[in-house]
Amino acid sequence: MTDRQAKIAVVTGAGSGIGRAVSVELLRAGWSVVLAGRRTEALEETAVQVPQGPWLAVRTDVSRPEDVEALFTAAVERFGRIDLLFNNAGTFGPGGVPVEELPYEAWRHVVDTNLNGAFLCAQAAYRRMKEQDPQGGRIINNGSVSAHAPRPHSVAYTATKHALTGLTKSLSLDGRPYRIAVGQIDIGNAATDMTARMQTGALQANGRTAPEPVMDVADVARTVRHMAELPLEANVQFATVLATAMPYIGRG
Repeated sequence: MTDRQAKIAVVTGAGSGIGRAVSVELLRAGWSVVLAGRRTEALEETAVQVPQGPWLAVRTDVSRPEDVEALFTAAVERFGRIDLLFNNAGTFGPGGVPVEELPYEAWRHVVDTNLNGAFLCAQAAYRRMKEQDPQGGRIINNGSVSAHAPRPHSVAYTATKHALTGLTKSLSLDGRPYRIAVGQIDIGNAATDMTARMQTGALQANGRTAPEPVMDVADVARTVRHMAELPLEANVQFATVLATAMPYIGRG
């Protein structure tokens, strides 16, 4: 790793899927990227895709306040400031479990990761962005089309993604005096390991199982980069990026 003049990003869930794609896109664009995730090996696999990029891997469980504080402390110690948080870490939880059968422990795990983890990371980033010189920065929360409409048997995931929209709006309002811009990207059917089942068959609202189209995750990464590279005087408040023909708009 070598330092160079670049903006500094923290990406959570950077070891796979959308987090990996966004990290690689930012590194290729000249950003310095702090890669956060539960598995150090996976973070390093992300980083080596752009060997010349300045990066730092920090093992982090976003549901643990002490891990989050250590992440942002390490980011500032290594790179001096934080210009972007891509608040991406998340989990679907157990799939296909009816609400009446969902264990509380499973509900709590999804809430702790998707909502509490997003809050902890946003709070830590907000504190640094407010105090650093020059002041300000950007937070992009990874919502989901589930922030608008649920899939069957997805009560924990859907509830957290709806809550994330409220988090985004509150942070956006509270960040105005400090040049902290906050937006949200809602993604539908990006091709990752987490969405592999979509192409073979996903449960639909009518009770049938049907394959669904997906899109290249690199198209999501380019959208996040566009949002990230706007001047702080401009903000994409909400963006929805989805596979064009997925059953979302209308009745399928």
